[in-house]
Amino acid sequence: MSFDALPEGWVVWNDEPEGRAIVAYRPDVFNTEDFPPPCMPTIFVSNGSRSKRPGASQIPTDTWHITLFLEPDIEAVTETFDSRPAAVDGAIAAAERFVDGEVDYRDVYQVPREEYFDKLDELLGRDDGHD
Repeated sequence: MSFDALPEGWVVWNDEPEGRAIVAYRPDVFNTEDFPPPCMPTIFVSNGSRSKRPGASQIPTDTWHITLFLEPDIEAVTETFDSRPAAVDGAIAAAERFVDGEVDYRDVYQVPREEYFDKLDELLGRDDGHD
């Protein structure tokens, strides 16, 4: 299974054969000069434990997860799958939903970051920020 069907703007950042993968949205924009890299939307594909214990994510499980992060601690989408190929398909679907405006990134923040939201709106072609 590959990430060939990723929507425009998403790139493979890391893809370990049969292991975890990371895809990133517009690394050309989130580059320290235009916008901070920690704000780059990323989707992680992993079968590591989701426990909060230190090092737990390094322990493989039978369940695969995808998580769309807007920042390191801001999860916009989290889903589970039975296999890596299904998780890759899920990551592509999450990337498509993000690009299509189906992920409400404003809703997952407790403290609004209007400049960041405005930049995402611009990149995604949203006129009023609430399409």
